Amino acid sequence: MGREVSLDELEVAIGSGAHVIDVRELFEFEEGHVPSAHHIPLNDLPDQLASVPKDQTVWLICKSGGRSMKACNYLEQQGYDVVSVAGGTDGWVASGRDVDY
Repeated sequence: MGREVSLDELEVAIGSGAHVIDVRELFEFEEGHVPSAHHIPLNDLPDQLASVPKDQTVWLICKSGGRSMKACNYLEQQGYDVVSVAGGTDGWVASGRDVDY
């Protein structure tokens, strides 16, 4: 089962250049996302594995944590080092952190 991390841990990781993937739908991503996040919708992950780095931890985020945990479990089964961000983008926005558009 996937490992969950906090928004505080994500913030530190982004500052260190972490690879973040937002697995929400495009319209959600365009409404605002965590800084430097890459976009791969959950349903597209199987076809986009080449876009997911295998040489580092990948941080997965969605709206609140459900889809990112599904993505986390799937990618773990494919041999990736991944974590799911608890609270998701909604939590990030509610905390007053910077958002990219």
